[in-house]
Amino acid sequence: MAKPFFRPQKFLRRTQFLLFFLTAAYLMTGSLLLLQRARVGLPPGPRAPGPLQALPVAAVALGVGLLDSRALHDPRVSPELLLGVDVLRGPLARPRPGPRWLRSRNSELRQLRRRWFYHFKGDPQGPPTLGPEAPRPAASSQGTYMGCFSDDGQERTLKGAVFFDLRKMTVSHCQNACAERSYVYAGLEAGAECYCGNRLPAVSTGPEECNRECTGKRSSACGGVGRLSVYRVEQLQPGSRKRRTVTYRGCFRLLENVTHAFPDSLVQANVTVETCSGFCSQKEFPLAILRGWECYCAYPTPQFNLRDAVDSSLCGQESEAQRLAEYCEVYQTPVQDTRCTDRRFLPTKSKVFVALSSFPGAGNTWARHLIEHATGFYTGSYYFDGTLYNKGFKGEKDHWRSRRTICVKTHESGRREIEMFDSAILLIRNPYRSLVAEFNRKCAGHLGYAADRNWKSKEWPDFVNSYASWWSSHVLDWLKYGKRLLVVHYEQLRRSLVPTLREMVAFLNVSVSEERLLCVENNKEGSFRRRGRRPHDLEPFTPAMKDLINGYIRTVDRALRDHNWAGLPREYVPR
Repeated sequence: MAKPFFRPQKFLRRTQFLLFFLTAAYLMTGSLLLLQRARVGLPPGPRAPGPLQALPVAAVALGVGLLDSRALHDPRVSPELLLGVDVLRGPLARPRPGPRWLRSRNSELRQLRRRWFYHFKGDPQGPPTLGPEAPRPAASSQGTYMGCFSDDGQERTLKGAVFFDLRKMTVSHCQNACAERSYVYAGLEAGAECYCGNRLPAVSTGPEECNRECTGKRSSACGGVGRLSVYRVEQLQPGSRKRRTVTYRGCFRLLENVTHAFPDSLVQANVTVETCSGFCSQKEFPLAILRGWECYCAYPTPQFNLRDAVDSSLCGQESEAQRLAEYCEVYQTPVQDTRCTDRRFLPTKSKVFVALSSFPGAGNTWARHLIEHATGFYTGSYYFDGTLYNKGFKGEKDHWRSRRTICVKTHESGRREIEMFDSAILLIRNPYRSLVAEFNRKCAGHLGYAADRNWKSKEWPDFVNSYASWWSSHVLDWLKYGKRLLVVHYEQLRRSLVPTLREMVAFLNVSVSEERLLCVENNKEGSFRRRGRRPHDLEPFTPAMKDLINGYIRTVDRALRDHNWAGLPREYVPR
């Protein structure tokens, strides 16, 4: 009896499987058609892949363990894939117990390296170009549009101030930045770069060649590749910061032949500091020199280096003898010394891989500013920081292993990370100062100060207990595993900038002129010095904290001497 029903039962089982397979295939086909229709319905034009497009691949790679911490930073891994991984590791996927600085140091440093991708998710090829219609100058601009000009990256005309913004660059933003620095012209290039100066570029081009949209305002033209959209800056936009004023540098003895020593001059009855400074600023000279009715414009030189100031009362005498004598008042104009602002990537890959290593808060960014202006080459970074890129550190965008930069910033320690480099400049700063600087950066950014509530909270003692040992271990590891080192103390660099910088540049195997080093000294502050009113001075370190830090100071001091280096400066130990 069972045999007649066996064949129908077998047939039904096969039919059930076949129907299930056909249904699944039908649903998949329908889904693909819907996706295709949605894609066809979108407006034409290239689209940068978003992070969600990389989620399936990232999820598979993460699930099978293909993306470890090093693979996340491999240059062969696309930024979109990295973003997909970070989305998977969002707040719902990873716990974040305690203050942010109690997380493991390696995890935090890896997060720093990925920060650049969060800031810049756009097309890596740059901002989109405008259509075939000729672009128009920004309607909201208060300046005068001068036209589209050719820009030679090696010999720029507008090189007084430089900064970038890959997300929010607008014509007004660039104009205000140049006006605040007392420049006459503002030039925008490649959609995201701003250059300032007081002279127009020599070669003009057709308006259609300035075809890149501003990253902050898509309807405005912001130059092109090797092309500048130039505006004459009339006045600051409402709400902008005031123009920078002149700075008194002191009273100095004049050189014997002033007409040959100083490139430009102005003789005018009742000449004032403002008149002289404005005249020299327009000529793009950083120094305005006053002697009676005579105004001279100059650069710092080996013969006139501003290191031998005399009593200011000698310049205050109003007698005719003083006017004809050798004393003069020197003022710093708002414009930058442009003799050392040109920078570029190395023409060929460097054979020596050099690190600029320091503990966070030890002045690494400032040292990079000095090195870039002294050597004329960009510095790289083990991490990607969009804020630093926007301030002119173009090497931030370059991969740290490209060897196209003169040296690479790193806060890493440990044998594996150190032995990747052939040599290193080890920058050391007083740990008390470093801890305060890094805590300020964590709480208020590169240029801000931590609020009182931060210092009084549990965050500060937790931070000190976590980071003080890192200051010590960082130096000890580099002394132990570094192949070729140059130890530089931050305090020494501030006190004796030119001699110390000359030693650093020689270590990098770059020859520079004395005039260029003096130019760096004249522009030494850069864009990352904290300005404004400092909060009231308080003593943030408890006796227990001081005992902890002083112990680490003694350990590092002893290690330096054991490796035939001079010990730590006397001001370090102990407080």
